[in-house]
Amino acid sequence: MSVRFKKEDALNYHMQGQPGKIEVVPTKVLSSQFDLALAYSPGVAEPCKEIHANPADVYKYTSKGNLVAVISNGTAVLGLGDIGPEASKPVMEGKGVLFKKFAGIDVFDIEINEKDPNEFIKIVKALEPTFGGINLEDIKAPECFQIEQELREKMHIPIMHDDQHGTAIISSAALLNALEIIGKKIDQIIVVVNGAGAAAISCTKLYIALGLKKENVIMCDSKGVISKDRTDLDHIKSEFATSRKVSSLQEAMKGADVFVGLSKADVITPQDILNMSNDPIVFALANPNPEIAYDLAMKTRKDIIMATGRSDHPNQVNNVLGFPYIFRGALDVRATGINEAMKLAAVQALAELTKEPVPEMVFRAYGNDKISFGRDYLIPKPLDPRLITAVAPAVAKAAMESGVATAPIKDWTQYDRELLKRIGINQKLTGRLIDRATKNPKRVVFANADNYKILRAAQEIVQEGIGHPILLGNKERIGSLVEEHKLDIQGCVVVDPADDPRREKYADHLFTKRQRKGMTRRDAGRAMADHNYFGVMMVEAGDADAFISGLTSDYSRTISPALQVIGMAPGVGRVAGMYIIMHKNGTWFFADATVNVNPTAEELLEIIKVTTNGVRFFGVEPRVAVLSYSNFGSSKGPIPEKTREAVRLAKANLPGLIIEGDIQANVALNTDLQKEEYPFSALADEGANTLIFPNLESGNIAYKLMMEMGGAEAIGPILLGMKRPVHILQVGSSIREIVNMAAIAVVDAQGYENLFNSNGKK
Repeated sequence: MSVRFKKEDALNYHMQGQPGKIEVVPTKVLSSQFDLALAYSPGVAEPCKEIHANPADVYKYTSKGNLVAVISNGTAVLGLGDIGPEASKPVMEGKGVLFKKFAGIDVFDIEINEKDPNEFIKIVKALEPTFGGINLEDIKAPECFQIEQELREKMHIPIMHDDQHGTAIISSAALLNALEIIGKKIDQIIVVVNGAGAAAISCTKLYIALGLKKENVIMCDSKGVISKDRTDLDHIKSEFATSRKVSSLQEAMKGADVFVGLSKADVITPQDILNMSNDPIVFALANPNPEIAYDLAMKTRKDIIMATGRSDHPNQVNNVLGFPYIFRGALDVRATGINEAMKLAAVQALAELTKEPVPEMVFRAYGNDKISFGRDYLIPKPLDPRLITAVAPAVAKAAMESGVATAPIKDWTQYDRELLKRIGINQKLTGRLIDRATKNPKRVVFANADNYKILRAAQEIVQEGIGHPILLGNKERIGSLVEEHKLDIQGCVVVDPADDPRREKYADHLFTKRQRKGMTRRDAGRAMADHNYFGVMMVEAGDADAFISGLTSDYSRTISPALQVIGMAPGVGRVAGMYIIMHKNGTWFFADATVNVNPTAEELLEIIKVTTNGVRFFGVEPRVAVLSYSNFGSSKGPIPEKTREAVRLAKANLPGLIIEGDIQANVALNTDLQKEEYPFSALADEGANTLIFPNLESGNIAYKLMMEMGGAEAIGPILLGMKRPVHILQVGSSIREIVNMAAIAVVDAQGYENLFNSNGKK
């Protein structure tokens, strides 16, 4: 959608609070004289000596390996032209924000007051010891060509002028996919390029590298067609001079297959588009207004494929799809440059990613749940979180294969996880779970399968090899949803409880279990129409390994059938619900925020037992804080008293468990505060990773605040203490949350299988 704002909005945004958009944040603790001595004098001398002895250690002891300079002289800023270095600084800061946001790369923006290309080159060359890479920006042509070329020759770190190569890489991916859709070959098409600046020249060169024939290029500048008859061409334009007998853009458009505009608004007309060949491809990339208005072009021809540089139209050619991830891959293998192979790898990675199913978070970001590869979706959306793990590894591999990588990557799975962690997505835990799930996938039955989210999650579960979904629902309804959203649920079993032959057998079994609990055989029969009862009966009967429900129904209605049919595990005194809270600062486990309304001290003990077992299930040793509004008896009241008693009981019944309470949440997490005020605390060294709440409302409020205000992700609630794997989703869970829960359910089922095998019961 189009974003509208006033001039004052933009100015206030840049000056409010701390002026500008970036700041330097220390990465090490500086809270004591000892820390200061390590950070500066005298401790800093030690890494200095190591680097002097071995210059490559600069990557080991400093930020060089994750630091890029965004450098400009302000001679060609956006659509503003030569506005000077000071006026270009907001743009360079903005570029730094994008580097950090999308690829976790730190940036210093450097604005140089120098227009002479030779002097500019000397200045940038002298900065090489500081930076891991150089992003040249907003430098006018033709100087930009000389500057980039000479710096690439003289420096041994990645250099890229994004104005040239960014648009070229993104539009190349779009071109490849557009040609695939219409069935044309790149070596057989005629391309008209309007504009002969840095981006246009680079785009054309990259298209040629992909297979476009140079003789099939007609390039135009402000004076008309760049032809061999002209005598005013420099050596750069001369390379693309055509021998075709055309003298104007309008003549060039006749019969052309592709138009690429990197010029100005409204230079082509509907008639020009009508004069193009069948299935014309029009990339009108002038900003803010394209060479022909999008709506006008789309109305002119039904067979057109169009891209622009605008976010309010499909197929936005946006450089942010490229430069953060290209530099990320180059930095991570310490490449000595960014070469043609690396750019082509980025092109192919973008083109291929477009053909994969789109994540739900992208649907939500763009308000469209029907994004799929086609005429209106040629390249990924800028907010697609998969870009970093698609493009950066492709670039890194190309650097390695082309011989410019000095620190090759060996473990690509681990590299993907590190990439996600760099941008604040803590997937270490879920990544490990998914890895475990894929080694031995299990049958997971979903109660609410006549729902788009469940079907989409099932598709991803199959694609990732996590499990074997069993989908409960009306087959016709599921079929229509699959068709409407172009889903692929091959590998899933669809079961309609209304006509399933096992229904009577399940009803008999349920009646046997509940006949002395007030349930009649007729009640049991009717219960089989409820997907929650039918699903847990599948698990009980061994026809499924795990059950997931709750997407569209309240918690109590969902958990009741599971408790009635499957029940609690032996030795468990109370079922509890746990959330995994993932934040850029770490991972925590919250319990109980879903099941127990106001547990007693004895019931809190049971919650602590199942929660600590649950935390260990995820490979984490629990450090437990039983929370209160008091610290170690500082306040009186029923909550401090019961939490203190619960901790006393836990220490008596669970020897070796690291646990404290009553304790306030901030104190439980703040080790410095504990060391200063409560040095006796068992949590003073590492802080708590497992938080037990005194009642349901406090836990529920806390995790929801973390999600909405703290920017955390939550997995759960994970139902703890059941005899077999049963897990209940939050109402309205996202597709990714459903997939993550399925991975948990599969790993949970693997644990039950191992238990049964070791006991000789299966």
